[in-house]
Amino acid sequence: MNNFKVSVIVPVFNASQYIGKTLDSIINQDFDGYEIIVVDDGSTDNSLDIVNEALKSCEIPHQIIHQENAGVSVARNTGIDASSGDYLVFIDADDYVSSNHLKTLYNGKTDFSLILYTKKYGDRLTSLDSYTEEMISTEEFIKKELNMEITFNFFQLMYKSRIIKLNNVRFTPGTVYGEDTEFAHKALHYGDEIAINNEVTYYYVQHSDSAVNTTEFRRFGVVGVFENLAEFYRKNNRDDLANLIITSRIPKAIFANMNFFFYNGYDFDEVISKMRELDLLGKLSKFEGDSKFRLKIRLFLLNPKLYYKMWMKFKKSID
Repeated sequence: MNNFKVSVIVPVFNASQYIGKTLDSIINQDFDGYEIIVVDDGSTDNSLDIVNEALKSCEIPHQIIHQENAGVSVARNTGIDASSGDYLVFIDADDYVSSNHLKTLYNGKTDFSLILYTKKYGDRLTSLDSYTEEMISTEEFIKKELNMEITFNFFQLMYKSRIIKLNNVRFTPGTVYGEDTEFAHKALHYGDEIAINNEVTYYYVQHSDSAVNTTEFRRFGVVGVFENLAEFYRKNNRDDLANLIITSRIPKAIFANMNFFFYNGYDFDEVISKMRELDLLGKLSKFEGDSKFRLKIRLFLLNPKLYYKMWMKFKKSID
């Protein structure tokens, strides 16, 4: 079996409009010693034809795997199982990376490395987050994420393959929102350090088909993901992290997603009805963090309708 520095895993499902540009950006890396693994997850458009055409004359080692549609989590897991690189990188089929993406991420030493990304809306790029550290322990990074002191996306990371495979870290099949966060947290738990480079090399492309009209209430599914993660930490004797999820990360996620729905015009009664159905009001009340946010939650729980009216009035004043 070939041994590569990096395996780049690309799950594909009906991405014919974008996959060509994605693969071009991966093929044209200023980096040697990597393989490309494309997993076609039962596409019904011509995505697979485009993939075959793009890679047929490519000198970079590659695999094209076709499977029946099973979801992005299963596709990524298939890519992990097929990989032979020392490190793993994930790139979605509608995104693209700069030519120095792998070179910037790879150091061959740390368990993980991280770069910056930007969201791309047409020709517009979002403002960029950055980190103050050049090196951070996974312990500190996890705690900062659970307290929402930092934000990150799983595709910003390069993962040491041995950690993923030795500990059987995989994406949870069937999860439609937050499966990537769960995967990253579990992987980080088994590592030691993350090298950080504040260069933007990943472009997270936003499309109309990923807008709010396709979201429904799936965003609230992240609560179940974090509950599973809390159970994972308890089983690994990290009650402190499990409690941090229950008393900080979950309430903040609920509140943020609720406001997301309000901002995007969802009906108040439908949002509250869904929250009651999922017992999100009870979970929201468990917040134990800073007093300012705790007061905001308390006011909402006392009178959700009044909070909503005040929130909408504030929104209109800044639109």
